[in-house]
Amino acid sequence: MELEKNIPEGWVETSIGELAELLTDYVANGSFASLKENVTYLRGGEGYARLIRLADHNKNYKGEAVFVNEHSYMFLKKSKLYPGDLIISNVGEYSGTLFRAPNLDIPMTLGPNSILMKFGESDDYMFYFLQGRVGKHLINTVKSGSANPKFNKTEFKKIEFIIPPISEQKAIAKVLTAFDDKIELLQAQNKTLETMAQTIFKEWFGKYQIGDELPEGWRVGEFGEVIEFINGYAFKSKDLSKEPIDNAYKVFKMGDINKGGGFKPGKTKGYYPKSMSTKLNKYILKNGDLLMSMTDMKDAISLLGHTALMIYEDEYIVNQRVGLIRAQNDLNIQYPYLYLLTNNDDFIAGIRAAANSGVQVNLSTQGIKETEFIIADKETNKAFNNVVMPLFEKRKANSQMIKELKKTRDTLLPKLMSGQVRVNNIKQTANA
Repeated sequence: MELEKNIPEGWVETSIGELAELLTDYVANGSFASLKENVTYLRGGEGYARLIRLADHNKNYKGEAVFVNEHSYMFLKKSKLYPGDLIISNVGEYSGTLFRAPNLDIPMTLGPNSILMKFGESDDYMFYFLQGRVGKHLINTVKSGSANPKFNKTEFKKIEFIIPPISEQKAIAKVLTAFDDKIELLQAQNKTLETMAQTIFKEWFGKYQIGDELPEGWRVGEFGEVIEFINGYAFKSKDLSKEPIDNAYKVFKMGDINKGGGFKPGKTKGYYPKSMSTKLNKYILKNGDLLMSMTDMKDAISLLGHTALMIYEDEYIVNQRVGLIRAQNDLNIQYPYLYLLTNNDDFIAGIRAAANSGVQVNLSTQGIKETEFIIADKETNKAFNNVVMPLFEKRKANSQMIKELKKTRDTLLPKLMSGQVRVNNIKQTANA
């Protein structure tokens, strides 16, 4: 095997097959007929063992968990999972995606179209190696097909690479885990902060419905009274790059909005040159802008009407079928209120009532602006903003820190994995 002319001291050449045991999903445990006879799927949050799929790795997944009964679990004994086990998806759009079994205190078993990888003491190191630039490139070399990509397990086993001794593997994993632990802590804080803001919103405004007797100075109005609304720009596909390019805006699309509301930074799949944006200033996003999904599928509505809150300045430009909403009123209504309102169940129900019906459901600018809601008096709006704005500012600061931590981690990862930076004899400082 010839990989590197200058292998770092103490590192060795190996392959996936030499290092790991690979176990394919439960189809390998028997024929499809025997699976049908012996495996029963259960939904509704009950069952002996949890079926772990790629969807369950997505923290924003809103679908039901899938379970199996005890007989099914024992039949699928080769597919037993334990917290932290490494799994790689091997079929479909997300073929080659790496994830770990969650930390659950119930039995777990591997879902379909996945491979369980057992690297022993090297599990933590290989989790990071396969997510790095080199690891992703190697995984892509064993994928085939475009419409429905498939991961070739046999070729995957042949992948060759260099690896440090186990002591250095653990040191490298410790450094990278420190970054991920800090990122996870900040993400949990942000979730708590948003939950607090939503709770405050409901306490202040949720007890009143349209048709109720309202406090003095409160009234029913239309959404268009308190906002500026701009439809996203219709870019030509030939002008967009799918890969990052210098001096370009990230294109904000519906895919950047979480199901149920919220912003998914880091999911950008389109870039537009700033040199072509001189006449598109109104579409360039500012901190505090809201981005609303204006299209969804009728049989699976989850995004329609929900918004994401932009926390960056002059980094994104908005695409068509996304509505840009900016606070514009003299009622002291600012972006925290608008964000909480547009992701509130009652408002979502009202805005969706104005959508057209068809295979694809769409919101119109007029329908959005005419959606009714209860408008409080100026003093109440001001007081509310004073209470919740600090929560949003803290979320923003946390998000900026998460961005920097990810950037540092991703810069450090390939250097650690190549031996360019050695950690086996240095003090760990990632928590500083």
